[in-house]
Amino acid sequence: MKGRGVTVVVHVDGDLASRQYRLPQWLFEAGKWGAIVVGVLVVLFFTFAGPIATNAAKVPGMRREIARLEQENARVQQLAAALNRAEASYQELRAILGARAPQRTTAAGPAGERDPMRAGAVRAMPPAAARRYPDGPSHPAFWPLDVRGFVTRGQTRSGAVAETHPGVDVAVPVGTPIRASGGGTVEAAGTDPDYGLFVLLRHPDGFQTMYGHASRLVVREGDVVVAGQVIALSGNTGRSTAPHLHFEVRRDGRPIDPLTVVQEAK
Repeated sequence: MKGRGVTVVVHVDGDLASRQYRLPQWLFEAGKWGAIVVGVLVVLFFTFAGPIATNAAKVPGMRREIARLEQENARVQQLAAALNRAEASYQELRAILGARAPQRTTAAGPAGERDPMRAGAVRAMPPAAARRYPDGPSHPAFWPLDVRGFVTRGQTRSGAVAETHPGVDVAVPVGTPIRASGGGTVEAAGTDPDYGLFVLLRHPDGFQTMYGHASRLVVREGDVVVAGQVIALSGNTGRSTAPHLHFEVRRDGRPIDPLTVVQEAK
């Protein structure tokens, strides 16, 4: 018994004879399902091609917007650099004259909070007075603040508790000048997720000092600083819950307790 099939009869007008074509049923079924698959593919193509074409049309406009934002960002960076230079000049002038940040006791802020942008009475050092800080590169030996502050957290070595703390945290108001603990070169200055705004100084004999959570930086990478020079203003940036300075001393890449090498402010 022959397999089932489909017979197609073709008759041309004017001809006496007809032509018959017999197709196996499986071929007819395959053609039917093939047409269904092709139809589904066509529907899917137009379904996904539409959003792709729409997004492609938006690309030129997005590129123009990105170019505009990049230009604005460049202008902001220029203004920030100019502000940092002005602040650095201001701090250098105050350091030369031996002035300290004034105390703000008016309604503009709480009593005792420093205002780094308001100048107070200037008292110049006598000509014969000894310098407080040495010139040139030097080991970290000086407290990085004009005030003692309040040490809220000391150094914790690895394994002692759940979290290692390589330096000390000193609670001080926002805007307190941060001074270089020793003379050296700014190895890095910028923003870090944990340290916030920070400055890393490189000193002789493998010493480094880290100053974190600042509100403003007044030095840049590559700058040469001397001990006692203002390098930043304290703040509450990065992984911080209250205004303070995070201060580290390292030697050959290993943290050491700052309170063992730095003389605390009196």
